[in-house]
Amino acid sequence: MTRTSYTARNGDVHLAVDDLGGAGGDPLLLIMGLGVSRFYWPDGLVDALIDAGFHVASFDGRDAGGSTHFDDVPVGNQLTALFRRRPPAYTAEDMADDTVAVLDVLGWQRAHLFGISQGGLVAQRTALRHPERVHTITSFAAIPSDVRGAAVLRYVRLPFLARLARMRHPAGRDGDVAAGLDLLRAVASPGYPFDEKDARLRVERELDAGLPSGVRDGRAQARQVGATWHGPRLRELRVPTLVLHGEQDPLGRPAAGRRIAASVPGARYVELPGTGHDLPREIWPTVVREIRALAA
Repeated sequence: MTRTSYTARNGDVHLAVDDLGGAGGDPLLLIMGLGVSRFYWPDGLVDALIDAGFHVASFDGRDAGGSTHFDDVPVGNQLTALFRRRPPAYTAEDMADDTVAVLDVLGWQRAHLFGISQGGLVAQRTALRHPERVHTITSFAAIPSDVRGAAVLRYVRLPFLARLARMRHPAGRDGDVAAGLDLLRAVASPGYPFDEKDARLRVERELDAGLPSGVRDGRAQARQVGATWHGPRLRELRVPTLVLHGEQDPLGRPAAGRRIAASVPGARYVELPGTGHDLPREIWPTVVREIRALAA
């Protein structure tokens, strides 16, 4: 897999973008989850999507990876951000507009969107705000985009979040690697072997690119979580939608995926047995087949 890098701009915000290959195929933009960078997408899954006829690209959202960070904005932690008492650093609409800026720099008038976790929220909101730029969306392991405040707690597992908050690692690169591996183990699929070699590759290449550890930047994650959505409800979404959710997701309850699919007219819901809050190689054929069928 090759990477051709670009920089997209949404006002003063710079966004790191990679074209991952498959030129001439159907445009497919990958949107990564909370805090971490585009380097966390598994290479094998990207290759399978290219083989299925997609032209694949990925990017770092604001406050992640090589994109603009808002380090000077005061913020609490991820949970308190849901009930913030201070203005957010930016809105969820800003994050949706970032996606369009990425499509512009790639020269894509429209694209299919595939978002995991927080990236699934961004995909939903981009399709609601800019339906003319989106062919289809696939939302994986995400919560409904129009849920606010305390209602989010219906769809996430608080004991798991508390467990993540208690993790401690030493400063420096070794601590960064350990933090990344511990997170990937925590969200891994109980029904499949944990691929430590691939996990380490994804953690280390983020660091090798000179990027800060997104796993350890709780302030950036809190700013992303605190970005409030003021736009349309999910029931107004008219873009063809696929909702994927792991049956054994330790972070987001499958009820979240079911709620998204029930809210969006015509959406397809697929619950993946043995799957957690990640993308183990054993489910790649199913994921690629479902996205390809949706695009068709």
